Amino acid sequence: MYQRIAVFLLEYIFMQRGIVYALTGYFLWGIAPLFWYLLRDIDSFEVLAHRMVWSPLTLLLVLLVTRNLSWIRPAFQDRRTLRTFITTALLVGSNWGVFIWAISVNRTVDASLGYFINPLLSVMLGMIFLGETMRRGQWIAVAVAATGVLYLTWVEQTLPWIGLILAITFGLYGLLRKTAPLNAIEGLSMETFLLFIPALLFMGWLAMRGELSYISEPASVRVLMMLAGAVTVIPLLFFAAGARRIPLAMVGIFQYIAPSLQFLIGVLIFREPFTSAQFVGYAIVWAALALYALEGFRHSRQESVT
Repeated sequence: MYQRIAVFLLEYIFMQRGIVYALTGYFLWGIAPLFWYLLRDIDSFEVLAHRMVWSPLTLLLVLLVTRNLSWIRPAFQDRRTLRTFITTALLVGSNWGVFIWAISVNRTVDASLGYFINPLLSVMLGMIFLGETMRRGQWIAVAVAATGVLYLTWVEQTLPWIGLILAITFGLYGLLRKTAPLNAIEGLSMETFLLFIPALLFMGWLAMRGELSYISEPASVRVLMMLAGAVTVIPLLFFAAGARRIPLAMVGIFQYIAPSLQFLIGVLIFREPFTSAQFVGYAIVWAALALYALEGFRHSRQESVT
């Protein structure tokens, strides 16, 4: 009896720590627009280059501290792994670039839409490329979300392309990473290692043209640019630590925290325009997410019972 109580308490404490870690990770992702907004006067391509330069350096420090370096040589020597992570590096780089640009031009609300619909797109990609089966509730949620996107296209007379690009790039990224051999930290390290040289060369080209803002900006701005690596890495560290400790269903619910915070920051802090017609379209997408979350929760409950 005492052993069961001890095991229960240990599992409870383990999960509580996981919840705190996961919530912290998603919270930091959610408030990230506040950081990138501080760099809005710098060209988005240069900000992206700084993110690509400082992220691998930050991750290298993490790998050195944790003594997790043995995977690097085999990963770069394996052609299949290398091809996979070249592709994911291009996808995550594109995703970062569009997101940073969207913040700089006051389109944070549009960017948040991409991360709202990403879970539903990921389900579709899993069905198409991995042969996964979609349950009826998931089909309904995807159909409702598609209705919301079509409505936004109709009222705005243009595709919500920022959100769609972010959702597609991140969805494809997640699809490839799902079958990749490296974990979250190792995978992001390899991706940023691959992006490091091109980004450094781009910054060198800007410097030769006299267009590198890092040289002319005040010290405070240069420090912010260097912190781009920490802003990228720290949320992932918290997420990775939390995801190992809590059920997948809980991770699925928590993932809506980040886009919700981004949306609120765009509307309440950045004062971006948000019309009643847009609200209807977003409300339809939110309804789809609620259906998706409830269906997933009910399915996980049924599986735990059986």
